This record gives sequence, structure tokens and C-alpha cells, in this order.
Amino acid sequence: MTLVLQIAVVIMLLVFSAICSGLNISLMSLGVADLKRQAKLGSITAIRVLPLRINSNLSLASIILSNVAVISAISLVIDHFISGQSHIWSGIVAGLLSTILIVLFGEIFPQALFSRHALSFTSRFSGLLKLMIITTYPLSKPLQLLLDRLFGDETTRLHSRRELGILIGEHFDNNQSELDEDEVEIMQGALALSEKTVREITTKVSQVYWIEPDTMIDDKKIDEIKQVGRSRIPVFDHSLTRCYGVLLMKDLVDLDFDRNPQPVSELVLHPTKVIGSKTALDTLFRKFIISGTHLLPVERDDKIIGIVTIEDLLEEIVGHEIVDETDHRTKRQ
Repeated sequence: MTLVLQIAVVIMLLVFSAICSGLNISLMSLGVADLKRQAKLGSITAIRVLPLRINSNLSLASIILSNVAVISAISLVIDHFISGQSHIWSGIVAGLLSTILIVLFGEIFPQALFSRHALSFTSRFSGLLKLMIITTYPLSKPLQLLLDRLFGDETTRLHSRRELGILIGEHFDNNQSELDEDEVEIMQGALALSEKTVREITTKVSQVYWIEPDTMIDDKKIDEIKQVGRSRIPVFDHSLTRCYGVLLMKDLVDLDFDRNPQPVSELVLHPTKVIGSKTALDTLFRKFIISGTHLLPVERDDKIIGIVTIEDLLEEIVGHEIVDETDHRTKRQ
């Protein structure tokens, strides 16, 4: 074998070893759950790699068997070349040279490269990996069965709520992200709902405009309600132990209270449910959906301590105060 041919063979074997080493780290660095999600979104690379990653023990055995065979071949070729020089240190030189070449060009460099573009490289060499599986199948298949039996299937690890919050936060001010700042804030706010309680966003009853069921609604009372600027008014008893419902201003538009004053108890009251102050905000969101109302009285120790509205909950999710026309008018006054 000529020197040029020997060098060419060593280079070809090193390239193949590099691919095996790179595939080893890139394939195992890919998560099955992530690949399944990308495959559902139509990613061709994920679809191509997913079967190889699911059968990871078979792929892993095939890659390592192929790589070991190539490394052995590299050592033999180099040893044959060095031995032909009839040098007393030929064996040691061949061992050192093959080790340096394999470690640098067959392990470190390809693994560093493949790990940075794991999905792309694994997809690109998926055909070669399938060929390795076919070639080594008599050995790799028994190894797969043994590994499956010893270690079982891989478990899908879900992220905790705080981990998800950190992952989403990484999209903030990142030019490569498809999410804008508002979307990031909304998702982070939604994830934090279960860690907060109704008490944190409750408007205290001392700051709430409410009326009793025996309150007479006449022209003066209507003017007073207009001045307050509330579209929904809760109706409580004097001791704040019971809520009779919510009075909507839009229901009073066509009524003539100048000539026919009426007590609140004779008007249409929309039912609502009282909610505990220690209720988590994600549960509150579900309560709003079920109750079909935008206002819920908040109680503690069987006494109403305030109210919470769907606007309060939305402000907590988006992380900003929602200012409406009434708020502007109140500030001007």
C-alpha cells in the first residue's frame, strides 16, 4: 500500500469515526418530547430523526459498534505504515499517533460541532445511521434488547411551573424569538396565577360602592350612582354576611325613577357567587367562567371583605393596570 493511499484511507476512516462520534452525542442530546412536538408542526428534520431517537438503544449500539470498528482499523493502518519503517519505537509511535488523531479529529472536534447543531446533523446523516443499523444488526439488536430490559424506557420529564417561567423569560428581548414582549409577560403572568390568591387582588369593601336590598332607587340615587361611575353594583345586607346579587346599570336605563321609585329588592338582580379570599387565581379564572358574571364578592370568616372583578384578574395576567373611561374621569375629579 502506497503512502498516499494509506493517508487517504486514514483520512476516510477518521471522517467516518468523526461522524459516528458526532451522531452519538447529537442524537442522545435530542429530547423525544421535543422531536414529537416539532414533528406535529411539520418539521421534516424532526420526522426523519424521531424513529431513530425513539429506538435510541439500537441506534446507540450501532453507532458505537461502527465507531469501535473504524478506530481499530485506523490503528491497524497507522501501525502497518509505521512498522514498515523498521523503527524500534514503531509500536509506540503508532499508538500515540492514532490516539491523537482519534481524540482530536474523531472525538473532540466533531462532538463540539454536532452538539451545536444536533437536529440538523442527525437529520443529515440519518441515512448513514440507518445503514449502520442494518450492517451491525446481528450485534446491535441483542444489545438493544439487553439495554431495554436493564434500564427500561425513557421517561418524559415535564418542566415545573417555575422552569417554564424561566424558559419563557428567555424569549424576552431575544431577536431570535417569535414571541413579542407582551406575549412573554402574559404567559409569565398566567403561569404565576396558581401561586397567588384572591386576597392579593381584592378591592376592600371600604372602597367598594355597594347598596342594601331595601335601598330606594330614585332620581337622587341614580345621580349618585352615575357620579360613582360603576356599571355593576353589588347588593349586600347591612352586616356584610350575604350577597343578594349584582345590579347592572344598563337594566335601569328605561325605568322612570322620578315618578316611580323602587327598592333594590324589586329590581332585577343578577346572581353571583361568593368566593374565599384564599382561593388561587387560576381557580378564580374558572369561577368567572362558570358563574357567568364579571364580579364576585370575596369573603373571609363568613364575612364579605371586598370584591374581585374579571378586570382585576386580567390586570394580574398582563402585568399592567387597565384604565378605562371611568378611571380617567375619577382621576380628573
